[in-house]
Amino acid sequence: MKTTYQAYYQYELKKLINENIERLKEALVSSYQIEGFDFSGYRHQVGRVEGLRMALDLCEDAEAIVNGKE
Repeated sequence: MKTTYQAYYQYELKKLINENIERLKEALVSSYQIEGFDFSGYRHQVGRVEGLRMALDLCEDAEAIVNGKE
């Protein structure tokens, strides 16, 4: 039962992270088309996307450790 909960939790967490990445990417494209280019703001948003991608990678690493693959 606990394994099922953990798998479901991980699935939902990854789904939320991916949705957030897509939302940030869409905001990046639309805001810079409308408002013009602000390099500082652009870097901040890209950094947020990269941080979320890193979180996804860490989820995969944690799953590998739990499954005895590392």
